[in-house]
Amino acid sequence: MNAEPLRSTTARPAADSADDLVRWAAFSCVLVPLVLVVYGSSFAGATGSALGLMAVTTVCRLLLRQSERAAAEERARRAPVTPGRHGRGARSAHHSGRHGGGCTPQG
Repeated sequence: MNAEPLRSTTARPAADSADDLVRWAAFSCVLVPLVLVVYGSSFAGATGSALGLMAVTTVCRLLLRQSERAAAEERARRAPVTPGRHGRGARSAHHSGRHGGGCTPQG
């Protein structure tokens, strides 16, 4: 049997998984203080925990967005040049198709 883990056939983009991460973090900002109060913690302690979790979530979200922007800029910088109207990119001096020197006639 194959030892590799099963992989999903539909890969989700990184932006979707980042949004999911932020949603779960926001959910935990609500859930954790509620659980603390239910199990006997003070309201002040639960409020402090909620504020701390919200601060950490906000900073992580900002860093995640900055990282996504940097990755998008890097992908855009590495993207191949789109071909011109005739399906060929711009020709440089090294790929002009002629290897003669100067203005000498080719005969």
